[in-house]
Amino acid sequence: MTDRTAPDLARSDMLQRPPHGAATRATTKPLIVTPTFVSRSDDSPLERRPRDPGSNVGRDGRAVMRPDRHPEAVALEPDPNLAFEHWDAYWRKVHGPKFAYAEPGTQNDRVLRYDQVHRVASGPSSGFRPPYRAMVEAEGRLVSDPAARVPAYQRPSFDGFAYIAYAETDDIAAVLGQEQYAARIVADERTAFRMVTRAVAREYILIPSARHRDPVSLVKIHRRRAHLSRTAFQEAWLGAQADLVCAQEATTQYVRRYSQLHPFGSTQADPEGSKIDGISVLSFDSLNDVEDYLVTPDHAVIEAAENALADPETSEFWTAINYSVINRLMPELATDR
Repeated sequence: MTDRTAPDLARSDMLQRPPHGAATRATTKPLIVTPTFVSRSDDSPLERRPRDPGSNVGRDGRAVMRPDRHPEAVALEPDPNLAFEHWDAYWRKVHGPKFAYAEPGTQNDRVLRYDQVHRVASGPSSGFRPPYRAMVEAEGRLVSDPAARVPAYQRPSFDGFAYIAYAETDDIAAVLGQEQYAARIVADERTAFRMVTRAVAREYILIPSARHRDPVSLVKIHRRRAHLSRTAFQEAWLGAQADLVCAQEATTQYVRRYSQLHPFGSTQADPEGSKIDGISVLSFDSLNDVEDYLVTPDHAVIEAAENALADPETSEFWTAINYSVINRLMPELATDR
């Protein structure tokens, strides 16, 4: 006989999103988002990747000052061969539920949505974009010395981002100022990450998601052209550029969700995040759909217009897997502009 006993979901983040959690707060107002880009805790030397003070800690909770010399001291994973996998699992399976959980006396229902967006190295990126071509010699045969021709890996600036939405700016401090977050979640961040950005942004949803369960996102980090102010960049980006993206047949065919995040401040000093003038997040049904979208003539038109606003030398894009940890917003609606 089949056991139909309900699963024990106590302390699980499944209680914070449908079908197990209620979602009733759909809105057409711009949401306030903390697009927190993260770099994983690892053994990279400081000159290669920035590190927040007190982060990338050892088992004693103190920062490992030279992780490149002492990778075994990093608390998250002492074996560099397992570091990325362990971090990827920890962020989703350990840190995510901690953030979603409310300790006795804690209120976190002002967090309307929390998505983890995990960068995938095998997905398209500005450092290695499709189409991917067979490596051949002059006569069309595959190269005979592949070991000598391994392409260098171009690592993007970040390993993912926490996409956390609130109704109002004051809600950020109301949630994160509580002891659970200010003490224990921050301690967990210092274990999982070497750096996090601290921007605050307005979210404009141009194409709403039907279920907010789209598995893959293309994340574009925009840094404006030098002749544009941030205000001028964001106005043009939300106006003509957004209209151009939405008008393309390829967008209709492949894109399941499209949002723009417009930074306007930060929760604290943010040397890396302050360099970002805008973030595009386009969601898809599959990694192949991202590949196919990026090679269309329609996307070439989009990218040409994008490059007139954002500096392609300092901007970047990459592909990620989406995990919805908290979602109290259903159905998702397009934002009023």
